[in-house]
Amino acid sequence: MSRGVSDKITFKPYSQEERWLLPPSLDELIPQNHFVRTVSKTVDELNIEKIFAKYTKGGGASRYNPVMLLKVMIYCYMTGVYSSRQIAKQCRENINVMWLAGNQTPDFRTINKFRGEKLKDAIEEIFISTVKLLNIKGFVSLEKYFVDGTKVESASNKYTFVWKKAVEKNEKKLDEKLRVFLKEVEEITDVENREYGNKDLAELGEDITVTSEEIKAVADKINKKLDEIADSINEESKDVKKKLKKAKRLIEKDYLPRKEKYEKANATFKGRNSYSKTDEDATFMRMKEDAMLNGQLKPGYNIQVGTENNFVIGYDVFPNPTDTRTLKPHLENVMNRLDCKFETIIADAGYGSEENYDYLEEKEITGAIKYSTYEKETKRSFKKKTFNFENWNYDSNQKLYTCPAGNPVPYKKTVTKKNHSGYLQTYDVYQCDNCEGCPYRELCTKSEYGRMVQRNEHWLEQKSKVKNLLATDEYKKLMKKRSTECETVFGQIKANQKFRRFHLRGSKKVGTEWGLLMLGYDFKQLARLS
Repeated sequence: MSRGVSDKITFKPYSQEERWLLPPSLDELIPQNHFVRTVSKTVDELNIEKIFAKYTKGGGASRYNPVMLLKVMIYCYMTGVYSSRQIAKQCRENINVMWLAGNQTPDFRTINKFRGEKLKDAIEEIFISTVKLLNIKGFVSLEKYFVDGTKVESASNKYTFVWKKAVEKNEKKLDEKLRVFLKEVEEITDVENREYGNKDLAELGEDITVTSEEIKAVADKINKKLDEIADSINEESKDVKKKLKKAKRLIEKDYLPRKEKYEKANATFKGRNSYSKTDEDATFMRMKEDAMLNGQLKPGYNIQVGTENNFVIGYDVFPNPTDTRTLKPHLENVMNRLDCKFETIIADAGYGSEENYDYLEEKEITGAIKYSTYEKETKRSFKKKTFNFENWNYDSNQKLYTCPAGNPVPYKKTVTKKNHSGYLQTYDVYQCDNCEGCPYRELCTKSEYGRMVQRNEHWLEQKSKVKNLLATDEYKKLMKKRSTECETVFGQIKANQKFRRFHLRGSKKVGTEWGLLMLGYDFKQLARLS
C-alpha cells in the first residue's frame, strides 16, 4: 500500500447538541453576494413615505416596521412564496427572511393586513421610486419601451360568471311582465300615473325600461290604498284588498329584488361582457393555461407590462381581454407616473390598430408595432390569392378596382364606423355590378348582391409606413429584441415562480400582488448586474 493511502473509512464529527462558544449572527451566515442583500439595500434607498402615512392612529401595542414588512414581502414574492401563512412561516424558519425581519416573527394576520390595506395604495409609489433609482444608476434610459400583455386568473371561482347578454335578456322579459302588472295595479287602485300623463305604461312601447324606483313608487301607492280601505267591509273592498296584497307580495318577493339585481349587474359591467360574482373587477377571458383543452373562459385580468434593458419599468391591470384597447391608457399612465416621454414603443401585432398608430403619431412617438396581417402580407402565398381585393389593380384617379374577371368594381359610397372607444374609421365602399353570370362568382363572393369591398385609405397609409419602418436594420434588431424583453418577465413569473393565479380579489389588491412581483423581478436583475 502506497504512503498516504488508507483503507480506513472515516466520517466527520456529527452532534446536534454541539454548542457555540459565541453564537453567530444571522448576518455571518448569509453570503455577501446573495440577492437578499440587494433587496435590503435597495429598499433602504427607496422613498416609502406613503406607507408610513397609512399609519394614522396611535396607541396600543407597537407596530412592526413597514420597511421590514416590505422587504419580507418582496423577497418572498420573488422566491415563489405568496400565502400569508407561508410568509409567516418563512419568518420563523428561513434564515434569509429571518435576517430581513431582524428575527421578528409577524403572524399571517399582520402580513395579510399589511399587504391588503397598507400596501395597496403605496405599491405604485414604491415601484415608481424603484424605476427612478434604476434610471439614476444608468440601468434604464426611459427612451425605449417594450410592451406586452399576459392574462392571469383571478382568485374567484370559475363558475361565478354573470353574462351581460343574459342580464339584458332576463331584464327585458321582466320589463314586459312589469308593464302588464303595473297597468293592472293602476286599474285596481284607479290612480293615474301623473308621470306619464294620459298614457299608460302599455302605450309607451315594448322597449321602455321600468326602473326599481318606479316599482317602489307603485308599492307606496298600494300601501296607501290598503290604508284607505283598511276599515271597509263591503265585498268590493275585500276583493280590492285581496288583489292589492297579492300585488304587494309580488313586488316585495319577486319583481323589486330581481330589478335591483339587474340594475346592479348593469352598473358593474362597465363596458364589459361579463364579470365574476366573487371578484367583480375580474372579466371572463380565455387563458393560455387550458388544462382541459376546451377553451373554457375563466375570470382573470389582462396585465400589461413594459420593460427596458430587461427591467420592468411599467405595469397596469386591465379588465378587458384584448391588448389593442389597453395601449393608449397604459402608456398615458406610465408616462404620467414617471414624468417622461418615450421615444419608441415596441410591441407585437396585438397592438397594431389604426387608433393606436394615430395616437402614437399624435404624441410624436415612433411605433415599432406590426399589424395583425403583417406576416401574412410578406409571404408569396398571400400575393397569389387572386380573389383577395388587396391584390387587385386599383385606379386611384377613377376610384375603381378591376376584379380577376376584368370587370370594374366602382366606388359607391363612404361610410364611417365608430369602435368601442369612440374612434371613427372611414371606409370607401366599392361594389361590382357585373357579378351576374360571372364564371368566378362562386369563388369570389357568396353575396346575392355581388362582390363588395371596403377600402380605408388612412389605414393603408399607416400600414405602408409600418412596413417601411420595420424594414430598416435598426428596427429589425428592436423587434428581435422584443421577444427577450417582456416574454422573459412572463416566463420567470409564470413558469419559474409558478405564479399563475392571484391570491387576492379586486383590481387594487391584484395590482398590489403584481407590483410585488415586478419589484422582485427588478431586484433580481439588479443583483445579477451588480
